Amino acid sequence: MAPKTKSIRRAAVRSRAKKATARRRGQVAPVRAKAAKSAAKPRRPHKFVVSRLRSEDFKSDGLRTYAQYRDLGIKDATNGMAVAHVIRFVGQCDPKVVSKEHLHEAEFQMIYVLKGSMTSSFEGHGTHTMKAGDAWLQPHSIKHKVLDYSNDCEVLEIVMPANFKTVELEK
Repeated sequence: MAPKTKSIRRAAVRSRAKKATARRRGQVAPVRAKAAKSAAKPRRPHKFVVSRLRSEDFKSDGLRTYAQYRDLGIKDATNGMAVAHVIRFVGQCDPKVVSKEHLHEAEFQMIYVLKGSMTSSFEGHGTHTMKAGDAWLQPHSIKHKVLDYSNDCEVLEIVMPANFKTVELEK
């Protein structure tokens, strides 16, 4: 093998080794980083928002008649990218009213139990009782229904995008 060919081959091996080391360290090659940045959609800046707890902010004009909703101002602050609200379940759980299978056409939906507990069933994942401190992520369009909740149940729900569609599967 000619000396020039050996040096070219050695340089190629060193270059691949450097790239492999950079990948292991979590570094991205500068060319790829630029491509990733240019592919991302530009977003309008979010506004700073503070939502203070006031009992009068819980409204009964939300999706469910058995719940009150406290909007946290995230929808306006993010230009509709996300919505966040505290849901307070009201009164004794009545399965004839509450237990209706439905789904949400949302890209992201996370629920965190603030107080009390609730039991829900999820298609393909069974029935789960969540208590204060528990959280779950609902994949896009997973069929589910609330089966029960405690009288003091409150949850934080964050959904993206803010304007998502709920499809009722039972009347």
